[in-house]
Amino acid sequence: MVEKRQTELFCNWLENYLDYERIQKKGDFSLQTMQFLVERFKHPEKTFKSVHVAGSKGKGSVTTMIAHILEASGKLSGLYTSPHLLDFTERIGTPAGVFSDETYGKACDIVVPLVDSIIPGSIPGGMDPSWFELVTLFAFVTFREAGLPWAVIETGLGGRLDATNVIVPEACVLMPIELEHTEYLGDTIEKIAAEKAGIIKEGIPVFVAEQRTAVRNVFERTAHSRHAPIFSMEDAIADIRALPSADGLDIGITFNALEGGARFARSIHARLALLGGIQAKNAAIAAYTVKYLFPDLSEDIIERGLERAWLPGRFELVSRVPPIVLDGAHTVRSITLTLDTFQSLFPGDAHLVFACAADKDVDSIASLFSDSFSQITVTRPGERKHSDIGHAEEAFKRIFSSRTNTALSINADFETAIKKAVLDAEKENKPLLITGSFYLVAEAKKLLSALKRDRGS
Repeated sequence: MVEKRQTELFCNWLENYLDYERIQKKGDFSLQTMQFLVERFKHPEKTFKSVHVAGSKGKGSVTTMIAHILEASGKLSGLYTSPHLLDFTERIGTPAGVFSDETYGKACDIVVPLVDSIIPGSIPGGMDPSWFELVTLFAFVTFREAGLPWAVIETGLGGRLDATNVIVPEACVLMPIELEHTEYLGDTIEKIAAEKAGIIKEGIPVFVAEQRTAVRNVFERTAHSRHAPIFSMEDAIADIRALPSADGLDIGITFNALEGGARFARSIHARLALLGGIQAKNAAIAAYTVKYLFPDLSEDIIERGLERAWLPGRFELVSRVPPIVLDGAHTVRSITLTLDTFQSLFPGDAHLVFACAADKDVDSIASLFSDSFSQITVTRPGERKHSDIGHAEEAFKRIFSSRTNTALSINADFETAIKKAVLDAEKENKPLLITGSFYLVAEAKKLLSALKRDRGS
């Protein structure tokens, strides 16, 4: 269809703009460019109500959960997440899936000519739009053209100067903070927390996941300075349980009474399609946020929304024989949680493929992988993301070179590394975990799909 061709051309057109997801380059970030763009496009971000989600880990899952709860309640909602794994439209859709080709085509026809008509040097600060700023603009225009009353928006990098931070949401959600992207956000956990806290708006309620004390202090100070009610999940949750299995995650959550008079009539019980023990806590903050916004929303609807939520590449079981799990975990905390779930589901000997971007704490991450992995392959996360496989090799060799029960291999050719790991897991009937960068997960999904096609399955 013509509209689909327009979407593909739009992606090609985007390649003319600097992509900080792809290129590790420090930039002079500012909201001036994004403010200029939304003004030029008659403020599409003001045509829908929104929830804004930031943090180091779990924000994609919570963004998706909130959107699904809203959808289950009859409130049509846009969903903006990143990164995408196989198709650009994964970033911009609804809980039900992608928009029609016609809707994307209409947004392309609006965005491209109006951006191309910008006179060079006319944007305040003299900056050209970045790739992510234009994708965010495209999302806002698509939601407007689709006539959606709600959207749930995940930040890209940081918060204060993130392109998404031109919205004034109905609620802000701050997920766990870790030391990440230090070249952009600061070299201490407090500095990074301050950047993430930049999404807090005057008088807008803030919902905070479990945090380190230093991070929580930053969030509380920022919220109080902006007269924003702040709610901590550490105070809100009375009891939480999670029982993982290969078929889903059974959760039970009991809340204390919400401030302001709203309360849950009973505990929340659901079987999540999203695996991993941390998803119970993610479900809790999603449920709490929506219940605060809509006090009359029934627990049945919340449970239905949570059970429908799913994201590719988040502890995704792509094969059962042998078990192959893909998970875009790239921080110490997230990988720790991934390993806890993986080893509880598949105890004993297993295989591992790992790759991460150059800015990740690979020295700390390497030490997390235990003797339960008899074969470890370290590779690159693909072509799109800058990596330092030499540093990763040093980190893993420090831990595993003296361990006789672990075969460590380093292979910069990620396609060969993934294929060999899959074939070895099949031959030995061993569980395989492919984790680290989302870009590695994307490459693995492509290769596994191609392997299935070649086998006619």
